[in-house]
Amino acid sequence: MRLERRHETSRAALVLAPIGAVAFTLAISALLVLWAGAPVGRTYALLLQGGFGSVFAWSETLTRAIPLILTGLAATVAFKARLFNIGAEGQLYAGALAAVAVGGMHGGTGFEASPWLLFPLMMVAAALAGALMLLGPALMKNRLGVDEVVTTLLINFIVLLAVSALLDGPMKDPTAMGWPQSVSLQSDLELNKLIAQTRVHTGLLWAVSLAVIVWAIFKHTVLGFDIRAVGANARAAAFAGVPVTRTVVMVALLSGALAGLAGAIEVAGRTSYVTLDMSPGYGYTGIVIAMLAGLHPLGVIAAGVFVAGVLVGADTMSRAVGVPTYIADVIVAASLIAVLVATLLTQYRVRRT
Repeated sequence: MRLERRHETSRAALVLAPIGAVAFTLAISALLVLWAGAPVGRTYALLLQGGFGSVFAWSETLTRAIPLILTGLAATVAFKARLFNIGAEGQLYAGALAAVAVGGMHGGTGFEASPWLLFPLMMVAAALAGALMLLGPALMKNRLGVDEVVTTLLINFIVLLAVSALLDGPMKDPTAMGWPQSVSLQSDLELNKLIAQTRVHTGLLWAVSLAVIVWAIFKHTVLGFDIRAVGANARAAAFAGVPVTRTVVMVALLSGALAGLAGAIEVAGRTSYVTLDMSPGYGYTGIVIAMLAGLHPLGVIAAGVFVAGVLVGADTMSRAVGVPTYIADVIVAASLIAVLVATLLTQYRVRRT
């Protein structure tokens, strides 16, 4: 058997591929539910109810979706240019630390400047911190041929070790009774609640707006064309006059900045300070979301909400039927594999030799 490239890929196949991949994933996960001794129908019903069955469930899902959408956008931008950014987790933490460094240091006074000045400075600092985390690996790949998967992945561990050292050192909150966490942002720098008496904050508007902006860049700008060209074939793009190095640099800055903003928005909207367990793997889950969305910025919104709903609903499901919450991680991971296979089959057909 061999794979033969299709002459044309239909739009219907591209749309149905992720849907079919999710359906296949749920079918496979049902076997694990049965192995745990729980009824499949009730388990999945509770999963959906926990993630989408009430105002509270929706509020928790949307709150969880905010950093997932942003890291999904970071992965989408990078992957579109075949720059495989696996470092969004480290970039998120770098952005969170930069935000607190600007808006929370000096006893929480943030240099005693006006919040109208500090807030944009905080966001810019977070975006720059995330961007710089990816710029080095991108240039190393472009100039020296160093595999960016390895470098971005290893930088995650370096950043997390640096976070641990800072939270036990110069950035430690002296009022936290020994708990390793940073000082808190002043309340004027925190994002407002989007829905009263819930945890949903205006970071959701940031995430959706950024998704629309990234879509517009891809669709209507020269940079978007250059990104698609470099992703399709960098050598051909260079031959056609596309500035490959400049495009890779722009992609690295934009992708890293989005991940850095995810950290700043998570701090300003939910936690107000940085801890080592602030992110339960948002940077890695963003890769799954980008692939589920078919690297479409607007699709990232739907994929982020879906994955967030699965993760939130797993808690309700676990309490009711005794299935471990880790089934949500299995669903997310299996979805990635299924989407990759489904996407491959939209571009190639299996032939017998």
